[in-house]
Amino acid sequence: MAECNHNCENCGTNCGERIAPEIFHTNSNIKNVIGIVSGKGGVGKSLVTSLLASSLQHKKFNTAILDADITGPSIPKMFGIHEHVLSDGHFIQPAKSKNGTKIISMNLCLPDEKDPVVWRGPVITEVIQQFWEEVEWSSTDFMFVDMPPGTGDVPLTVFQSLPLKGIIIVTTPQELVEMVVAKALKMAEIMEIPVLGLAVNMAYFECPDCGKKHYIFGENNAEKIAENFNIKAVAEIPVVKNLAELCDKGEIENFNFCSAEKYLEKILSTLENL
Repeated sequence: MAECNHNCENCGTNCGERIAPEIFHTNSNIKNVIGIVSGKGGVGKSLVTSLLASSLQHKKFNTAILDADITGPSIPKMFGIHEHVLSDGHFIQPAKSKNGTKIISMNLCLPDEKDPVVWRGPVITEVIQQFWEEVEWSSTDFMFVDMPPGTGDVPLTVFQSLPLKGIIIVTTPQELVEMVVAKALKMAEIMEIPVLGLAVNMAYFECPDCGKKHYIFGENNAEKIAENFNIKAVAEIPVVKNLAELCDKGEIENFNFCSAEKYLEKILSTLENL
């Protein structure tokens, strides 16, 4: 509206700006925002987020991670970051990993990283918006948003408020997977967000002696599920002892990049061609 003063609190008109507000950065240029989602917990969203960000950073892209799992953040631990983030008086300065990935997480704002976050949904969603609006992301080629499981307040806030280029769904090989994937896909469809890939974590174990693949969590039907839901890029991440140990030590960036890029090849290719 021509007479709009941009003060929505005192306006009773449901104009387009009020319904779908846009968030602008004065000093950030974020080219691609990618959501990492799943319909259930414990499938490895943070692992996939970290591997994707690290792999693209290794390929000379500028990457960032917005840890939207406010009550269960694990990204800082994987990168070995424990220092508090600070503000320059205007914007919050994100932490940086050893290889240069920019990171913001609730654990970097707490007095003690072991303190629990006992907040209701509305407060949590406000924090997500602050992480997006008030952090100096500067020039970023790829931002990955590590979301909590399910289709609740935080995923809804991210889907509605951030300019997502698409999402990557993370899952595991169990029989329940197809139903869980379907829930995430239907939410993406409702919100009109493209699904860029399907990452199957703990897909198999490869014997170090003979090289044979063992499907210890059940036969992997990822390709069939991807075909059913018209998902073009599928990644299969095996059970790797070294990878788990590096995550616990905060040294995810020390994982063999050739291996990471091999596991995630199709998804990385999709992202690079956005």
